[in-house]
Amino acid sequence: MKILVRGANWIGDAVMTIPALRALRSLYPQANITLYTKPWALGVFQEFDQIDRILTIENEGSGLRDTIRESRRVAQGKYDLALLFTNSFRSAAVVRLAGINQRIGYSREGRGILLTDPIKPPSWQNERHQVFYYLKLIEELAKRTDSAISFDAIPSDRQLAVSESRRVKARKTLVEAGLDSAKPTIGFGVGSTNSTAKRWGEEKFASLADLIVSSGANVLLLGAKEEVEISARVAALANSDIIDLTGNTDLAAASAILAEIDLFASNDMGLAHLAATVGTKTLVIFGPTNEVVTRPFAPNASVVREEVECSPCMLRTCPIDHRCMTRISPDTVYAKILGMLNEKRA
Repeated sequence: MKILVRGANWIGDAVMTIPALRALRSLYPQANITLYTKPWALGVFQEFDQIDRILTIENEGSGLRDTIRESRRVAQGKYDLALLFTNSFRSAAVVRLAGINQRIGYSREGRGILLTDPIKPPSWQNERHQVFYYLKLIEELAKRTDSAISFDAIPSDRQLAVSESRRVKARKTLVEAGLDSAKPTIGFGVGSTNSTAKRWGEEKFASLADLIVSSGANVLLLGAKEEVEISARVAALANSDIIDLTGNTDLAAASAILAEIDLFASNDMGLAHLAATVGTKTLVIFGPTNEVVTRPFAPNASVVREEVECSPCMLRTCPIDHRCMTRISPDTVYAKILGMLNEKRA
């Protein structure tokens, strides 16, 4: 059997599909599973042993011509089943035009007519972690194969492996950037490409960096090319030396670096999910988003948030005073980091 899985479109969402991908492999142990996804996802899944192949999307335009071109590429794989983690109409159109016989996904954006198995979105979607949203699709698929898979059987292994060869390269990159390998290293993710409201603030991250460096640790900035400017502002505001690799690593290199550091502290962003899933202690500063649904789904991840009456609002830009973030002090986050580091050493 050949299965095509349309992967999620954001880094954090992609990481949150890992338990579902493991459950899919348990359901179809002998199947050939292709992850059909955006090119950046190679950096996340290149060593993931639950899939057989990664097929990257080439034509991402929303027009009919691009959709048809992409469907022809997909049709070449002659897949028996398409599983859609995405909610878009276009993703359903691609697999329908590709002639895949069975197509399962959530019935959203009016695309139910394109699916052989349209699934009603769960009423609890905003009350449970998003991992369960993806697992629900596997549960529905299992019902159609007379198999018994439920939420009570979440795969215990939720991590992504990072090979030793990639770790060696990561260590070399860090040393060449000036990192003192004798000291603990705390990584920062100070940006958020899809929401300014999720950003804690440059001044606060700079103050936190000073506290950490004064305690005898390295501070490392990581992020995408779109976050170069905000990282540069944090480095400029800090009164201590910070290593800034923002925009200088691809996702594969970033994940290996995350696996090598002691802790990663960030806004609610994709790298936080990636850090936690490669086994690194992760602290996420939450404000406008709902940590019940989108916090890193790992026991080594913690959250800092300030309870305010308007949060979670899910807005990308705060229309008032950003109180959910401004009321979280660098001292609060620093104390949490120290506690987590001590837990790791215990």
